[in-house]
This record gives sequence, C-alpha cells and structure tokens, in this order.
Amino acid sequence: MLASVLLSLAVTVLPVFAKGVRPGQIKNLVTFGDSYTDVVIISNGGTQWPVYAAGYAHVDLFPFARSGATCSNNLTFRPFPSLFESQLPAYFNETGTSPTGKRTKGSVNLNPDQTLYTLWLGTNDVGSNALLTGSDKASLVDVTQCMINWVTTLHASGARNFLFQNMIPLETVPLYAPVSYPDRYWTAQRNTTEWSVFMKELVLSGNQLTKLMLEALAPKLPDAHIGIFDSHSLFADMFARPQLYLNGTAPLNVTGAVQACVFQLNESTSDTGDCTIAKGTDRDSFLWFDELHPSEQADRIVAMNIAQVIEGRQNKWTTWLS
Repeated sequence: MLASVLLSLAVTVLPVFAKGVRPGQIKNLVTFGDSYTDVVIISNGGTQWPVYAAGYAHVDLFPFARSGATCSNNLTFRPFPSLFESQLPAYFNETGTSPTGKRTKGSVNLNPDQTLYTLWLGTNDVGSNALLTGSDKASLVDVTQCMINWVTTLHASGARNFLFQNMIPLETVPLYAPVSYPDRYWTAQRNTTEWSVFMKELVLSGNQLTKLMLEALAPKLPDAHIGIFDSHSLFADMFARPQLYLNGTAPLNVTGAVQACVFQLNESTSDTGDCTIAKGTDRDSFLWFDELHPSEQADRIVAMNIAQVIEGRQNKWTTWLS
C-alpha cells in the first residue's frame, strides 16, 4: 500500500527545473563589460581575469568587453565602445544571431546550452564624468535597467546561461577613497569625502536595484539560468582580510596601488605625474593596480571563483536565481 502511494506521488509531482549550470555543461565563456574585463587593453599590468578563468575551467573564451565602456552611450556618454552600441552588435555579427532570433552566417557558432555569458559593468556608469558628477540624460534606475536589458536581449537571441557580476565597493579604490589624491583619472578640485560617500550609495543602490530586477525577471525567461556573482562582497572581503587573498613579497596593501601616480591639481594627465611603481612579486601584495583597477592578483581570485561557476560547482559568492 505504501509503495503504491509513493508511486502515485512520484508521477504527480512536476519536474523541477534545476538552478544554475550543470558540471561539465559549459564549454564557452562569453564576456561583456569594461576595462575590468577587457583582454585587449589590459588594466592590471598582466593578464586579465577572463583569460585566467577560461584556462582554469578549460573552456574557450570569446571576449567582447572593452575599456571605458558604459551600458549605453545614449545614457552616460563616453567615447568608448559601450555595451549596447558596440559590444552586443559585435557579438551578433560574429555569431550570426540577433535579438529577433533571425540568424545569418557568422564566423563563430556557439551552442547556447554550452555557453556562459558574463557581464561586469557599472564602474564607468556611476563614476566620474557620469552619474557621480552629474548626468542630464540618465538616472541610476536607467543605467541599472539597461544592464538588465543585456539579459533579455541575449535571451531573445537564443542565449540561456547568464552570470551578472555586480559592482565592487568603489569607495575603497584609491580614486574614490576619502583620502584620494589628484591622479591620472581626475585632477580637478573635488571634495574627496563627499565623492566617497556618494559613490558608496550609488554602488549599494545600483547593486540592490539590479538584484531586485533580476529576481523579477528570472521567472519570465523560459529555460534561462541567471546567476548573480557578488563581486561587491568578494572585494569587500579582500579589502578587509587581504591576508587570505594577497600573496606578494611586499607588505600587504589595500589602500595604495601597484602603479600609484600623484598629479598636481589641474595637471594634464598626458604627464606622468609622480609615480611609485611596485616590481616583480611585490605586485601581488596589492589589491589595486592603479587608482581605479584591480590588481592582477585580485583578478586571479575573481578568475578562480568564476571558474568554479563555469565548472558547475558551488561558489561562495554566486547565487543562482533560475
């Protein structure tokens, strides 16, 4: 009697759609974003995290991220290849896909089930010469909605596996720290404390908005797997407990940079400034490469964690919504 009841229950229970990607499923990594992810213009003085991650996980890398990018130049204009005006069109052209589902002949054929798409964006959108210093075209809501549209646009073209990397605690990078100094990214007069406080609020609010938007979106996209990689918590932990992550031969340093260059106020950034540069294995003692970008060692940590996600393993910093 008990056996028949259990059998009856088993056949009436609907199959559960598993969250996340399966071990061994992913063969391709496609990356979008800004200088934190760009493998052409290197921002950490060595090797960028996507190259390390693809190597650790033994997958093929298809990089589309470009330095200086924002989500859309129609929202926060910068003269760099933005996600929607440049990176996505380049991807559609190369793969012969489109947001309408129409297919053409592309140079790369990616199996959607075997491909993970990542986006790490926002640093330029909320930064200087954008939301931090004022934008008459966009708000934080506009920018975060744009990032969510990356998922829907790719899903419509056939993509199914997404990893959204949120913004790091930018108030801790030297450029936006309370004790910041004139550097290659900003030499004009500013209230460094005000910048740091405002940046913290922009990042925390932006990350929460994207989380809520992704949670609302996930159930609406058939067969999609959407994960959030909590870059913010990872970098906050590296900042608070560098001894667990940094392994260079110099004293551990989370406030300075491998290449720290102090400029005079209103000095042209075509000049080199007064620079202090770490060499060799001393570089791996730093969390930051320069006043804005993570160091190569920090990128190795990002890569090791992303590789776990690619391999379908549990990861401390990743939450799958679908």
